[in-house]
Amino acid sequence: MSIAQETARRRTFAIISHPDAGKTTLTEKLLLFGGAIQTAGAVKSNKIKKSATSDFMEIEKQRGISVATSVMTFEYNNLKINILDTPGHKDFAEDTYRTLTAVDSVILVIDCVKGVEEQTERLMEVCRMRDTPVIIFINKLDREGRNPFDLLDELEEKLNIRVRPLTWPVNMGSDFKGVYSLIEQKLYFFKANKTKVEDDVLPIKLEEAVLDEKVGERDAAQLREDVELIEGVYDQFDREAYLSGKLAPVFFGSAVNNFGVKELLDGFCQFSPEPIARQTDKREVKPDEKQFSGFVFKIHANLDPRHRDRIAFLRICSGVFERGKFYHHTRLDKNVRFSSPFSFMADSKSVLDEGFPGDVVGLYDTGTFKIGDTLTEGEELQFQGIPSFSPEIFKELINLDPMKSKQLDKGIEQLTDEGVAQLFTLQPGNRKVVGTVGDLQFDVIQYRLEHEYGAKCRWVPMSYSKATWITSEDPKKLAEFIRLKGNQIGYDKDQNPVFLAESDWMLRMNQQNNPDIQFHQTSEFKVAV
Repeated sequence: MSIAQETARRRTFAIISHPDAGKTTLTEKLLLFGGAIQTAGAVKSNKIKKSATSDFMEIEKQRGISVATSVMTFEYNNLKINILDTPGHKDFAEDTYRTLTAVDSVILVIDCVKGVEEQTERLMEVCRMRDTPVIIFINKLDREGRNPFDLLDELEEKLNIRVRPLTWPVNMGSDFKGVYSLIEQKLYFFKANKTKVEDDVLPIKLEEAVLDEKVGERDAAQLREDVELIEGVYDQFDREAYLSGKLAPVFFGSAVNNFGVKELLDGFCQFSPEPIARQTDKREVKPDEKQFSGFVFKIHANLDPRHRDRIAFLRICSGVFERGKFYHHTRLDKNVRFSSPFSFMADSKSVLDEGFPGDVVGLYDTGTFKIGDTLTEGEELQFQGIPSFSPEIFKELINLDPMKSKQLDKGIEQLTDEGVAQLFTLQPGNRKVVGTVGDLQFDVIQYRLEHEYGAKCRWVPMSYSKATWITSEDPKKLAEFIRLKGNQIGYDKDQNPVFLAESDWMLRMNQQNNPDIQFHQTSEFKVAV
């Protein structure tokens, strides 16, 4: 196949949701329907009895949450589908935001009982910034949830997007009987507690009398009334409006019971975009270009606890990635090659010889990569739009075992390279301060330092609430500011000075009093644009 043909087969998307909406379960069921796994385990009572395929870190299995982005690939209907399953917990939002830069579309999972929650709104804001196409899956229809029309109204109001139902539920909770496909004019009958794929479907038009026999007269009448209202109130589905991020098709189902997932997957294959063009500091890169290019959107240490490996996740944007070929690392201005690049199936990996636009490739990293790094076949450019945020919570790292200082230093360096936390060094004394956007990250870092690096630590809260990178066109004034504010100055991993402020008010005061100093809210000022 040509590059264009291979690219046209790719579909790369992220699944996003508020915690506990059923995102990881849906991921697993998509793999089940795609034939990538043969049987599914369920996530129940916030404990993973049989661990979901995409949750492979030990702490994820213990807590029943996803804290790292997983990548999974499978073939379905002659398409190669790449799923990026993201953390739902708000403390790991930065990892999710970054992952959204590497996908071409999104499936948003909504709990029919809780509706739109705060984290869902934040995630959608990031999608709206890029006009990312969104498909909505309203989950847990086997529970007593809210009225479907009320849910649709809330989606439009809170997420600032028009919606169009493509399937519709027949009741919910204990009376849930199935969903009706408005496109196919088929009724899918609900069966609970399935772990394998099987269909119970009836092609049927709404006016046919057999509908009354199958679901009962009352529910048949309600379904006809609901569909009439849908056709009268909501716009017809328009793929162009979906691709431009203005219209979201909506599917209903119960992921834990494998129900409604096939209709979602079929709809996704039919509507979702092929790999899209991406902006760099020099020009727009199109996927059908012959020259290879790609960028690193995630780094993960110790994916395999038996080997102290470090994996860089590379999104291919154009051309063909070939194993063993030299590529240009634009930030370091040097050429690098990879003898064992691989594709993912959660915690299992297989070496790949070539990859195409839309694919996510795992690269063994010896410390060469940082998030946002670009690889090309020689062209000097840098992909843009990989977000970075000032931390909100700061804690000092205290070593509890001086004999393990080297392990602690190595561990905290590698874990903060993954991008879920930032490391600052304060002088005197090389004090290590970690900044995050949520408390849970400190628990994860502490756990991983002990179990992956053999280093024990504790955290001491600090009074800072904001980190801003500082520069000045006058080196003397910058040096003087650093001298005067010594106890509020840290250095990031690249030895750039960072001003740590106790409050927004304190930051504003320093900005007003020091007009020659530039205070940067993100570290992206370091990237030449």
